[in-house]
Amino acid sequence: MVTTLLLNSVQLEVFQYQEVKASGRKRRKISFVLKVTSEAYHDIAVLLYEQTFKVEVPKQEVLFWGTITNYSTSMTNLYHADKVSDFFVEITELAEAEMENAT
Repeated sequence: MVTTLLLNSVQLEVFQYQEVKASGRKRRKISFVLKVTSEAYHDIAVLLYEQTFKVEVPKQEVLFWGTITNYSTSMTNLYHADKVSDFFVEITELAEAEMENAT
């Protein structure tokens, strides 16, 4: 199932979206797979290097500030045309004290 989410107002279509509570905490944790083409690789990499995001998932009414806590790719070389990699991304909600430094 495809889910639309926004990271710092950049709209992304993601797959395998999941939301859970972070281990023993009240903070949320989301994970998803993003299909990244060789053509979109640079823009997605620049976005993910920001590491801290305003996360919005409109359909689930989710809104929080979070940071990447896990990340992997199925392919490391997307510089060849017509290639697609699955980017697995996990984002954990920031605590209030951490949010002050993020905004």
